[in-house]
Amino acid sequence: MLKAGIALLCGLAMATRVAAEVLIKESEAKLPPTSATAPATRAITRGPGIRVVSPEGAVVSPFPLRVVFEPRGGAKIDLSSVRMTYLRTPNVELVDRVRGGLSEKGIDLVAAEAPPGEHQVRLTVQDSEGRQTSVLLNLNVVR
Repeated sequence: MLKAGIALLCGLAMATRVAAEVLIKESEAKLPPTSATAPATRAITRGPGIRVVSPEGAVVSPFPLRVVFEPRGGAKIDLSSVRMTYLRTPNVELVDRVRGGLSEKGIDLVAAEAPPGEHQVRLTVQDSEGRQTSVLLNLNVVR
């Protein structure tokens, strides 16, 4: 009985694969790009920091997507304010696609899928004090 249980667990472990989240669909990548501009910033801001840990440089899909939110001054990240927008005409909101990996600490997806090409995504976060920060992610998917 114990051997059968171990065999079952081993089989389940082998059959379980990390499913990739579709971040950008092929049909969306075919939409015309918008003219993306860098988010407006001031010299000094107390808004939350946004640090992109992964991806760095050119990537193969699926790729890990890891972004760290850095609240400041005792404020907390307002998760309802997080926006992740694929800059196309029309823009495509992606936040629902990353919701499974979204927390006050950031975004942590083991595997995100996007078609080959260069993709610009604007990520905006606001804290409990109403201070907002935006960054532009440039994703370069080679295949």
